[in-house]
Amino acid sequence: MNQPEPKTYWHRLLGRLFELLFAAMPVSVKVDFNLMSEPPRSDVLLLRYEGVTWTIEQLARLPDGVRDSRAHHILLELKYTESLNKRRIEKAHAYDILYRETAGLSDKEVATFILSSKTPRQSLLDEFGYKPTKWPGVYRSTQPMVERVGLLVLNELRDEPHNAFVKCFASHVTEKQKAFRALMGMGRAILPTSLWMFLVGLRRTMLGKGDEEMRVITPDDVMAIGKQMRDVLLASTPLEERLKGFDSEEVLEVLLRYKPEEVLSRYKPEEVLSRYKPEEVLSLYKPEEVLSRYKPEEVLSRYKPEEVLSRYKPYLEERDHQATLKRVEQTLKLRFKVAEDRLKQFDERLQKLNSATMEQLYEVAIMADSLADFETKLSMLEPADVAEK
Repeated sequence: MNQPEPKTYWHRLLGRLFELLFAAMPVSVKVDFNLMSEPPRSDVLLLRYEGVTWTIEQLARLPDGVRDSRAHHILLELKYTESLNKRRIEKAHAYDILYRETAGLSDKEVATFILSSKTPRQSLLDEFGYKPTKWPGVYRSTQPMVERVGLLVLNELRDEPHNAFVKCFASHVTEKQKAFRALMGMGRAILPTSLWMFLVGLRRTMLGKGDEEMRVITPDDVMAIGKQMRDVLLASTPLEERLKGFDSEEVLEVLLRYKPEEVLSRYKPEEVLSRYKPEEVLSLYKPEEVLSRYKPEEVLSRYKPEEVLSRYKPYLEERDHQATLKRVEQTLKLRFKVAEDRLKQFDERLQKLNSATMEQLYEVAIMADSLADFETKLSMLEPADVAEK
C-alpha cells in the first residue's frame, strides 16, 4: 500500500508567525486544534483574546476584515497551494458551527475567515454570493448558509503594514515581495528578534529559487533558516554597526562574543541600559531592592487591577476552574436542555471537583448519550475527588 507523500502544512507556518506576532500579548494562538473532543481535527488557526476588546497594538497585527470583527475567537483557514472551491467553503462553515456549539459560544463571540492565497474564480464567488466590501480583498457572502464565513483574497489586500503579515502568503510573487519589504522595513528595533528571524527565514522560503518548496518545510525549518542568515550578517558586520538598532536580546548575544570592556567602553551607562527592556534590567535585582525606592501607590498606579491579580496563581486556577464549569453547564443546556434550577443542583456538586476532574467531566458532557449517563459518570468521579481533597 502506497504511503501518502509528505507535504508542507502552510497553515502551520502562518500559525507560528501569529504565535511570534502576539507572543507578548494576552492572545492565544492554536494550530491543528480539535473542534470536538474527538476527530475531526481541522487545519484551522485559532486566535483567542481573553481581554475586553482588541487593543490598537493588537489590531496593528490583524488584516483587513479580521480587525473589523469584535469577536474574541477568530478562526482562520489558510488555502495556500490549492484554489478555493465549494468543499472548502462548506467545511469552513461547518468548522464555524462545530466550534461555537462545542465551546458554548454565541454568534458574536466567533468569527470565521478563509484566507485564499490564490484569487478565486468569479463564478465561484457568484455561486456563493460573495461580494466585495469597502476593503479591497475582503469579501462577504449574501447567502444565509455561508454569510458567517468571511473571505480574504490575499493578492488583493491593501499594501498596508497590518496586511503584510498575511500577504506574504499570497500566490502572486509581486504581492509577496511587497509584503516582505513592508515587514523588513519595520526593522529589528520594532520587531522582536524571534519574529524578525522567522520572517527572514520565511522570506527565503517563499521567495527562494524554489528548492525549499520541493521539500517539506516546518516552522522550525523556517526559524533555522532565519537564524543562519542572521549569523552570516553578524559575522560580516563591524561591532559598531551590529549594535545599531539591535534590541536587548541581540545585544546580549553580541556581548557573549566579545569581552565586556570591548563593548561597554564605547557607550555611556545610560546608552547601554537604553538597549535593554526594563524587565530585563530589574531582573538583576531583588524585588525589595527595587520597591524600596518607590511608594506603593507609585508602583500600583502603573497597573490595572486585573494585571496585579494575574500574578497570583490561585486566582488563575479559580478562573480556569469556573470557565470549565461554565463550559460543562453550557454543554448540558445545549445537549440535554437542562433547566436553570437543575443546573444549580449540578453546580453545587461540580464546585467540589478539582480542575483536572472538571476537564475530564467536560469530555463526559460532550460524549454522554443522555443526562442519566452523565449523572452516572459524575457519581463515579466524585468519591475519588472528595477523597483527594
